[in-house]
Order: sequence, then structure tokens, then C-alpha cells
Amino acid sequence: MNATPFASNFRLDDSHWWWHVMHVSTPFSARAVRRAVALLVVVAGAGGCTSSSTHPTVAGGVTRTYYLAADEVVWDYTPDGHDDITGRPFDDVANTYVKSGPGRIGSRYLKCLYRGYTDDTFRLQQRRPSDEAYLGILGPVIRAQVGDTIKVVFRNNCSSPASVHPHGVLYSKDSEGAPYNDGTSSALKVDDGVPTGKTHTYTWQVPERAGPGPGDGSSVMWMYHSHADEIADTYAGLMGPIEITRAGMARADGSPKDVDREVFELFSVVNENNSPYLADNLHRFAQPPYPQVDDDDFIESNLMHSVNGYVFGNQPLITLAKGQRIRWYVMSMGTEVDLHTPHWHGNDVLVNGMRMDTFSLLPASMVTADMVPDNPGIWLFHCHVNDHIRAGMLTRYNVTP
Repeated sequence: MNATPFASNFRLDDSHWWWHVMHVSTPFSARAVRRAVALLVVVAGAGGCTSSSTHPTVAGGVTRTYYLAADEVVWDYTPDGHDDITGRPFDDVANTYVKSGPGRIGSRYLKCLYRGYTDDTFRLQQRRPSDEAYLGILGPVIRAQVGDTIKVVFRNNCSSPASVHPHGVLYSKDSEGAPYNDGTSSALKVDDGVPTGKTHTYTWQVPERAGPGPGDGSSVMWMYHSHADEIADTYAGLMGPIEITRAGMARADGSPKDVDREVFELFSVVNENNSPYLADNLHRFAQPPYPQVDDDDFIESNLMHSVNGYVFGNQPLITLAKGQRIRWYVMSMGTEVDLHTPHWHGNDVLVNGMRMDTFSLLPASMVTADMVPDNPGIWLFHCHVNDHIRAGMLTRYNVTP
């Protein structure tokens, strides 16, 4: 390893080692990363993390228990009441999507969202700290490291059946959360759609194949969402992120210890026309005369081009610090219109070892991007698809000196 620039920066007790590697352009850097990771795994072993809701497993990991409910919530896509990108009142184009009135719902919709609770009584909801307010409609971040077991105790408080279907992790048929003709008996189908007022526990294993691959950093992103009626459920808002960290690289909460700050973003054209709450929203928030459901202008007005459920920059401002090691996890969900190109102004990122400031994102795809911001200021972060810009798929982030 002494033949590479990486070696002079690398120490076994240096949690910044991978950032040194990522910012050295050398044909040996990728090989050096793989060798360094292998060495770290040998040194670190597979020691488990501890928290208030964990216990050791045979494999050496821990069981991480999350208490998750699907709750009906009145959600406002524009809580600030004006266009935060321009700093002015909404113009006529924005009002197409956010203004309530005769035959128009506006910016407020009844939705069904995942929310975290403290225990299986589901009496006390977990309140998000101010630096996580930007998560918006996303459910709680589910974290684990390779070797762990994830248990999700799920209660459905919404008016339709709901479930929790994960991507990436290992699950048996009673923890898949998706109804289809899979040849299983009724005993293995109770997870497919949890009825209103009922509870089900999902158990997911986190094998090595659920974690970072040889070319990844110390953590990767997956997602979870309801699959009882996948289209209606996701448009209702039942989506959230999963983060899996490499064995030996996690803090007690499962987050990677070589990252200073994590940001989770969902780019999605949320089609409220296909939400199970469309009729409720129309009669609760719009004024008569009510339009025909196939009216093109009405349909367009309910396409919320959002980032974490916010439009026209109304997402709470994400604040980072210059020089911090930031890991962005970006995902999408939707239809053929959900082809997104998230673009950061002012700073760039590394994705799959390549430096860029824009990348492509398709429905149900997930991208991990690493940033070391070097340019202070308030910067735009938006989808670069023109129609999406026009409809408000824009937000901002702040880099402090």
C-alpha cells in the first residue's frame, strides 16, 4: 500500500480515511479502497451495536426494533404560504397547483403517512428534531448494519389496509408485505395488508448482500413502502428510507461513523388523483362546483412535483457546514413522468466514484452521493427536467462557513 498516495493518509484509527481516498485521482485508488476495507473488516470484526431497543443475535449483530404506524395526516405541500425559491407570492403557474378554490383542492391534502412511536402501545409519537424537519412526508429512517436483524412493529391507523414492504433486505413470506399469488397459505399472508386498527410485526435480516458492495462507501440506501395497494398507498404517502451500514462501520444507531451528516430526499410527482383520499380531499378543501374527475386541468392541479412532499422551496432549509462529510441518499417513486435529474448548485458530489453535480433517477431507484461542501451559501437543489422545474420540484440547502 505504500506505493499509493492513499497509504500516506491512512491510519487504522482515522475515521476520515475513505474521504482521503475519494478525493485522490489515481488509478490505484479503487484498489486501495478495497484493500483498506478488507483490512478494516479484519481489524473491526463483526461487533454489534447497542441501543435501548437492541439485543445480541447469534450472528453477532443486534436486533433493532422500530414501532411504525400508518397515520392519517392533513399535509400541506406549501406550509410557508409563498414561493421560497423566488421569495415572492405564488405566480399564476404555481397557483395552478397550490391555490384552493372552486374545483381546486390546493396545497393541503389528507394523506396516510408512516410515523414513528416509542413502543408497542402506539400512544406516544416520536417527535422529529428540528434538523430532521426536512424529511417531510417520509417515514422514519430505518437503520441497521450488516449482521443485524430489523423488527418493525407496524400498526395501521388509516382507513384502508396497509403494509410495510422493504427493498434490499432479507425477509420470509410473512414479512414481505405484498399480496399476490405466491403459493403461500393464509398464515403467511397476514402481512400483505394489515387491516385498520390491527398490528403486525415484520422481521428482516441484514446479510452482507443487503449492505455496501465492493464499490460502495460505508453505507447504502434502500427504501420501504406500503404494497397492499402499491399505487394508491405510495401516492397516499406511505414511503420511507432504509440505510444499511457495512459491518464494523456503524455507530450505535446504525449510521456510518465516517459520515458527519446524512440527508434523505424523495423526488416524486405525487399523483393525488390516484390517492384513496381524492374524494375526501375534493370535498374537504375545494369549493363547488366540483369538476369531473377526468377534467384535464383538475388532474394537472393534483400532480404535486415535490421533494419530500414540499413544492416551490417550502422544504425546511437543510443546513450543512463547509468541510463536513455529507452523504446524500436520494430516491424516487412514481410513473414514467418520474424521470428526475437532481442537481446541486454550488457544490458537487461523488456517485459510484465519479464526480458530478447531476445524476439520473428513475421510479423505485436509489442513489448514494457523497459531498464535502467547499462553497458556503444558500444553494438551489432541484430536478433539472423543465416541466418539473416549472411545477415546483425545487428546494434549497445552506452551507455555513
